[in-house]
Amino acid sequence: MVSDIPLLELREVKKHYPVRGGLLGTRTVGAVRAVDGVSFRIGAAETLSIVGESGCGKTTTARLVLRLETPTAGTVAFQGTPLERLDAAGSKIYRSSVQAVFQDPWSSLNPRLRAGAIIAEPLVVNTSLSPAEVRERVADLLVQVGLRPEQAQLYPHQFSGGQRQRVAIARALSIDPRLIVLDEPVSALDVSIRAQILNLLKDLQERLGLSYVLIAHHLATVRHMSHQVAVMYLGQIVELAPGRELFAHPLHPYTQALYAAALSTHPDQKTNGPIVSGEVPSPLNPPPGCRFHPRCPYATPECAEVEPRLRELAPGHWVQDCRCVRGT
Repeated sequence: MVSDIPLLELREVKKHYPVRGGLLGTRTVGAVRAVDGVSFRIGAAETLSIVGESGCGKTTTARLVLRLETPTAGTVAFQGTPLERLDAAGSKIYRSSVQAVFQDPWSSLNPRLRAGAIIAEPLVVNTSLSPAEVRERVADLLVQVGLRPEQAQLYPHQFSGGQRQRVAIARALSIDPRLIVLDEPVSALDVSIRAQILNLLKDLQERLGLSYVLIAHHLATVRHMSHQVAVMYLGQIVELAPGRELFAHPLHPYTQALYAAALSTHPDQKTNGPIVSGEVPSPLNPPPGCRFHPRCPYATPECAEVEPRLRELAPGHWVQDCRCVRGT
């Protein structure tokens, strides 16, 4: 960490969605545990990647960071201040400091606006820049993301998918954020374009000192971007470690399975790891004990009874203390 006070910190954050039942739907019959006790810290100019299958709680965690959802329990703190304590002025600063780039650049850009207007919108709403200053800022942002200033006059449908994502990144950069939430920013793009966008994000981080929360399905996507990696399963973090440490020594069976499933960078290189079958169970009724045990090839009877907790097995390397991990 760059300082003792992280830029962003989540402490035992939960997000449960009530499930209604009864004749008129007025009775609470359960809760979907989308996020169930997540904790992590992000420092300045750091990238925390959150990895896992669909339904594990990654996007809900991102929405909690963006204040699009309110935690059921726990605390989200920005520069040491819990978000619920922010007044109107503090909330405005937070909204400017935390921006987002979403998965599909087509649906996240207004098709009726030119690229320049899309990028300028946060500037018009949040700053007092003159029209000439806004145009100058937009031109500079387009250059920063690898586009030409004259492309400000184009509509989203006139760009390729990778170019549209560059416009979305320029919009996120427009009001000088400290943190950007990247929700699957390259999954909707062609494989040939993904590396270009990830390299652009990395260059911007080095140049501007940005912090990222990067949401992804695959470990291969985040390998060269991450200072920390959090592996989520069914609403919980099962392993959290520095990027290099996690890729060198994945400890949890679920992390090992994700790593083994990732495509190798060399056709002759083979990865060894457990094979996981089946689907992620419903967060409405998660399994008792270790939530991964119904799919874990190393599960023991104890795994179905004792709920594991995160513990630090190496400096900065946290993993759920399930029986199969203790036996390694």
